[in-house]
Amino acid sequence: MHDRVTECLVEEELSLGDYVLSGGELAACVCVAAVTRLLPGVLNNSSSAVNESFATLENALIPADNSVLDYPHYTRPEDFEGQRVPDVLLCGDHKRVERWRRKKALEKTLKNRPDLLQYAVLSEEEKQLVG
Repeated sequence: MHDRVTECLVEEELSLGDYVLSGGELAACVCVAAVTRLLPGVLNNSSSAVNESFATLENALIPADNSVLDYPHYTRPEDFEGQRVPDVLLCGDHKRVERWRRKKALEKTLKNRPDLLQYAVLSEEEKQLVG
């Protein structure tokens, strides 16, 4: 029945990833959460939706920020159960912080989603990093 209904009524299908769910309820929740966070006033900071690992462009979900996943984020306290915020993030040198963030984003992308790197525009230094 599913395929017959899909053929007759569905104009567009959406994939949430390479896995199978037990029903459509969880997929519907994910879709609602993904879409509503883009509405004005839903997020506390309106720039949050723009500065994500992924963004929408021409009805397709594509990697944002030069095609890499987001860098690690740290909050207070500086030390949490023996795990410290990296010193570079506390140094006040914005250029060093930006380089560290880019390096960590590339490392995370290489580890978790190397397929995204095909879209990335990388400097020579970054190409050596992801080698």
